[in-house]
Amino acid sequence: MVSSNEQLRKVNETARPIMAIWIVVGGSFILLFSLMLSISLGTADIDLKTVWKAILQFNPDLQEHQIIWELRLPRVIGAAIVGSCFAISGALMQGMTRNPLADSGLLGLNAGAVFMLAVCFVVFPSMPYIYLILFSFLGAALGAGIVYGIGSLSKNGLTPIRLVLAGAAVSALLSALSEGIVLYYEVGQDIAFWYAGGVSGVKWSHLEVIVPWLLIGFVGALMLSQSITMLSLGEEVAVGLGEKTGRVKLLSAIIILILAGAAVSVVGAVSFVGLIVPHITRRLVGYDYRWIIPSSAVLGAILVVLADLAARTINRPYEIPIGALIALLGVPFFLYLVKKGGKGI
Repeated sequence: MVSSNEQLRKVNETARPIMAIWIVVGGSFILLFSLMLSISLGTADIDLKTVWKAILQFNPDLQEHQIIWELRLPRVIGAAIVGSCFAISGALMQGMTRNPLADSGLLGLNAGAVFMLAVCFVVFPSMPYIYLILFSFLGAALGAGIVYGIGSLSKNGLTPIRLVLAGAAVSALLSALSEGIVLYYEVGQDIAFWYAGGVSGVKWSHLEVIVPWLLIGFVGALMLSQSITMLSLGEEVAVGLGEKTGRVKLLSAIIILILAGAAVSVVGAVSFVGLIVPHITRRLVGYDYRWIIPSSAVLGAILVVLADLAARTINRPYEIPIGALIALLGVPFFLYLVKKGGKGI
């Protein structure tokens, strides 16, 4: 039988930190170019020279500068933040639970957060955005709690497929309840943005609220990365290495709720980012979460920024919901993982 230290050593040996550095550095340049391109293209195209000038020398008297600063810049930054949040939370969920099918959208977190937002729009219609985020956290926790509660009822334990099936059922239930609340109280116009999934309504005031939460989640995830690596080898291995697994799981769950809840409060019900990105990242950098988490953050940001760009430009002037566009990639990817028995790519 392979010892705990031997398993951890194998993980460290198979890690590819150079590749991770290339992804973070090179991906940051790709992300910057994607952001500039996304700002430039839209219903009315704006050349990149004007975009740079608007960012560096903003002139409020110019309409193009106002479009860039008030509409497009917060939108693309919001897309990058949301992508990082979903990707990091997905990586943490997959490592902590050893469930390769884990994703905030598949395990009820997103549906729970949107359900709580629907309740807030009815009960507290004028609630400030910062409190909406807090209720989004509570909704995500509610969704995850119900899913894990139902999944744990089985005598055979929480298998990946069983957990995803429970997540699908709970998500359908919470989504139906949300829609019922919206229709009955006629607040569909207010919450339609969160149902469709998109960053078109992101404003600077939203970013001011969400950025601190992202920083807390990102720093917390990095601090727990070594512990998540141990947990991903199995709870017995982690205990054998001296890890306090209960505390690690609790802290990881809090960080996942912060990241997923904050992302949903901005972009709405978008799934599969946290499923796709960590799998691709592990394929590139290995199984050490010290490298998986920062690499996933960059790749997740790129994915959502490019998806938002495609959503706005494929059928101009009409916009495709970003959640539907990402699902076109996510559903085949999910079915591929299921076919492989949830063993990853």
